Amino acid sequence: MSFEYLQEVSNDFEKLLEPEEEYDVIIYAGENENVKEIHAHSLVLRTRSQYFRTGFSKKWAEKKDGKFIFKKPNIFPKFFNIILRFIYCGKITLNNLQGSELLKLLMAADELNIQTLIPCIQDYLIKHQREFLQQQNFIEILDSIYQHESFKDLWNFYLEKFCEEPETLFKSEKFINLKAPLLELILKRDDLNLDEIIIWDSLIKWCLAQHSNISQDVKKWSKEDVAIMERAIHRFIPLIRFYYISPEDFLSKVFPYKGLLPDDLISNILTFHMVPNKLNIDILPPRCTLIYESILIKPQHFVIFSSWIEKKDDSHYNIRNIPYNFNLLYRASRDGNTPAEFHNKCDKKGATIVVVKVSSTEQIVGGYNPLFWDSCSCYKSTNDSFIFSFTDRTNFQSAKVGYSKGDPYSIQNYSHLGPVFGGHNNPDLYESSSNVYGTWSNINTSNNSYVKIDSIPTGNFKVDDYEVFQVVKR
Repeated sequence: MSFEYLQEVSNDFEKLLEPEEEYDVIIYAGENENVKEIHAHSLVLRTRSQYFRTGFSKKWAEKKDGKFIFKKPNIFPKFFNIILRFIYCGKITLNNLQGSELLKLLMAADELNIQTLIPCIQDYLIKHQREFLQQQNFIEILDSIYQHESFKDLWNFYLEKFCEEPETLFKSEKFINLKAPLLELILKRDDLNLDEIIIWDSLIKWCLAQHSNISQDVKKWSKEDVAIMERAIHRFIPLIRFYYISPEDFLSKVFPYKGLLPDDLISNILTFHMVPNKLNIDILPPRCTLIYESILIKPQHFVIFSSWIEKKDDSHYNIRNIPYNFNLLYRASRDGNTPAEFHNKCDKKGATIVVVKVSSTEQIVGGYNPLFWDSCSCYKSTNDSFIFSFTDRTNFQSAKVGYSKGDPYSIQNYSHLGPVFGGHNNPDLYESSSNVYGTWSNINTSNNSYVKIDSIPTGNFKVDDYEVFQVVKR
């Protein structure tokens, strides 16, 4: 029989940091007025860290009065102490650090080659510091990440975000500050969810920003200007899917820059549009853009819906791995905003999600029916349905969800009513009018069928439109 007391060992080793007895390592962390002297034990550092094992070699070690000396001016003492505690006892606490501090800690862990910490900190940043990662200076963060090969999780997080919501990057004022290698990696992506002509326009904008002395008007370019711009754009030309730009856009937005493009490329594009069967060359396939037919919401909303349906944190999913397809069944403004048209399009189609745009605001509300709609003049019970609200549909952090309490009235099915979520006499969310710009209602009482969401307007409220999507398991 064997026993393990790992926690006890960990606690004992942590105590070595407190009295600093018999230390033989002096580390100067930080610089100038922020420098701090930190003491440690070479045996522990050598055992737990390849970086220090190499550092204590005869070739690199600096010793003074019998003690090893390390100088780390680019690592703040606070972060060095955090890493030192991890080395001694395997413990680290991240929840009291801000996003910028976590990023500095990650850089320090990479410099000291503490490989166990790197995925741990990255995971925490992605799950708990998304707002920091997505703030206005994300270009600077991205540039820092790109310089570290071990930060693959963060790099993939940004790539996926830019491909799913490319406007975040391409419409940013700081897009022009993107380093050329980063822009090249992004343009290589087949899943960049953006029209090719917008990608081309953005590339021209980026190139002009790198050479601000060149006129924005291509007609005013000199031969020298053309040569400079050709060198700037050369590496990106093979990444643009010119063949999937419409003839109209090609003529008005690409052809004026013909001096930047190879002659054979222009000839092939013209042949492709006029007599495509005559073109016998390999061309890049169109980008696999994600098409959702909604005019009310973005692809990222479907990621959040999927996480609510699965009752998981939304970090489990992105646009390419969500476990559902969302097929548009009904749009009130397109199909006719009447209960009859709603039931004609949506009855007996399985699980659906309803999205409603509140008038004169950016708010959307709605609900999920995991069963199916019909005209049975009856109620149905389920614990898996929910209602939701985004107070600002452009701000995913504003999302709130309230699940069914499982009472007999989770879903109402009546031919003279549209979608109804909850309540015998107190529906939580339902269409209360059949006007083209209809009225919806939320009867807010303590006896409702769903967990209360305060941000859903109380009583009758006008809506601009609403959509219903069939939810199909992939």
